[in-house]
Amino acid sequence: MARMHAHPDRSWTTEPLAAEVSMSRVAFARRFTRLVGEAPLAYLTRWRLNLAARRLRDADEAIAAVAGQVGYSSEYSFSRAFTRYHGQPPGRYRRECRASSETRQPNQRQALP
Repeated sequence: MARMHAHPDRSWTTEPLAAEVSMSRVAFARRFTRLVGEAPLAYLTRWRLNLAARRLRDADEAIAAVAGQVGYSSEYSFSRAFTRYHGQPPGRYRRECRASSETRQPNQRQALP
């Protein structure tokens, strides 16, 4: 898990993940699933998409840049995966989070005398 968290942009498959911990693919996948409750690549996908959601909320990076930082080779594939997981495209997610955040913050302007 630490390797996935440290390098979400790597093209992980079960084979290199298992090699990182000196296990066979099958043994690694079984143990990971038993301990975590989901398969390694399912966990990785969830981690990437939640990391992307945080970046979309908190930073002004382009969507393509966020996609690359979390391991997607194209903005299109990232957008499809993000929409499937979060229920809306990344751009809309960003706009709605920011709009929601602005309505929760107290008004910073002072009234004119």
